[in-house]
Amino acid sequence: MTAEKNDHDNDESPSSNSHRFSFPLPLLTSRADTRAEYRRILGHLEFHSGYALLKFLGCLIAAAALAFLPAYEGLDPAAQWTLSIILFCGLLWMTEAIPAFAVALLAIGLQILILGQPGGVMNKSADPAAWQKFVMPWASPSMWLFFGGFILAKAASRTGLDHFLAGNILRLAGSKPETVLLVAMSTTFVFSMFLSNTATAAMMLAILGPMLGNMKAVGAARAMIIGVAFSANLGGMGTIIGTPPNAIASGLLGQVYPVDFLKWMLFGLPPALLLLAGLWWALSKRVSLASFELQDNGSSAGDSTAMPDSEHTPRWQRWTVLAVFTATIILWLSGSWHGMPTAVVSFIPIVALSITGVIRAQDIRTLDWDILILLAGGLSLGVGVLESGLAEWIAGNLTALEVAPWAMGMIFGFLTLILSNFMSNTAASNILIPIGIAAGSASGGSVESAAFAIPMALSASAAMCLPISTPPNAIAYASGKIRSKDFLVPGLIVGLIACPLVTVWSRLLLSWIG
Repeated sequence: MTAEKNDHDNDESPSSNSHRFSFPLPLLTSRADTRAEYRRILGHLEFHSGYALLKFLGCLIAAAALAFLPAYEGLDPAAQWTLSIILFCGLLWMTEAIPAFAVALLAIGLQILILGQPGGVMNKSADPAAWQKFVMPWASPSMWLFFGGFILAKAASRTGLDHFLAGNILRLAGSKPETVLLVAMSTTFVFSMFLSNTATAAMMLAILGPMLGNMKAVGAARAMIIGVAFSANLGGMGTIIGTPPNAIASGLLGQVYPVDFLKWMLFGLPPALLLLAGLWWALSKRVSLASFELQDNGSSAGDSTAMPDSEHTPRWQRWTVLAVFTATIILWLSGSWHGMPTAVVSFIPIVALSITGVIRAQDIRTLDWDILILLAGGLSLGVGVLESGLAEWIAGNLTALEVAPWAMGMIFGFLTLILSNFMSNTAASNILIPIGIAAGSASGGSVESAAFAIPMALSASAAMCLPISTPPNAIAYASGKIRSKDFLVPGLIVGLIACPLVTVWSRLLLSWIG
């Protein structure tokens, strides 16, 4: 599960050190002692607030102009207003005029105000409960599935289970550079399928820190860091809870082509593994001549005592988390046998870890609620696109272009890939996937909708050309050992391969399973 780009707002990077690998810490400042200092700080905040307001108004004017000035033939007023809301929110997400989660809340609010109002452009029957359809996604199965994933991730982090497992796995890798790279990338990949890819990347780089500090070859250290960051991105493709775009696609497909946990793994895991293998092969050539030791200054990679958050956690809680984690994954994967919906299985970790005291009230408060709000906003926009008739209008215009469905699907995939490199992949998916589903439906029904939406979600995870493209990239860049251009070439290669790969694989799989 990927956290969004507004999570990494610290752009300070420490100078590199030949003996120790470190991450930037929040800047600690002393209290201002003079009125001049207070004025300087307030003036700085005032400038940024004014700039944000200008961006907000600019996005509003641009969205209104694009939605209402052209004469769109056949576009109903409800669909036109929905188009303006989507354009407005898309521009806000791109410019980051306000926080990403605030844009999602604004999207829900605008739809309720404009589309759900009794007697309004869409609710002409004056149904007083029509507005509820825009908030129903908050209680959708996708939301509970992702919430269950957050609970598992928080429990693993609080008890130190993630750090303990990763450290001990890495200790088995020995000291051969290619093997350590393979084990590090594979471990990061697997953890990112079920845990936050942001937290996984930070944890793995911290464990590898002493080794990276002792590496004499700068290029080898860069390859190792790139490998971990990109593996965290690719791991998110493997499961529904791996990253928000996956949950958005499965949630919006729920009524036309349901995708459970195991089925999503069939779509996402094979291409992700192929990309991981190719990436390891390319990066292993850069680390093959490096020499290093996995441990430094007596620090053990598998030593959980280095984790303040889990230092005083009872051992039984770690084993409880491991048992619940294992049971949950088994039930997710075997849904077709026992018949329990994937979202219902998510209540097992939510309830079990709460009643055993592993998850406390303060842990609930620190969950990534902004990601859940983003997810709810995206699902709500999907409701608006479908209910207002905008999806039907867009689909009709796209089918008139007489482009082959597979080519149109690949175009949507590349659009998602490109947009996700410059903005939150969740936000990009919120904008494009509802349109892609509508285009697919017009091209060939429910199966074609899946053939559009699933590759779009997977392509969003392959966007990693820039330090700002994904949080793992930002964490890698913050190490001080990576330059911006180090992301560009491997990121371009992965993206250019990933989009056609996931499109072709999804269509082949859909032709087999129907």
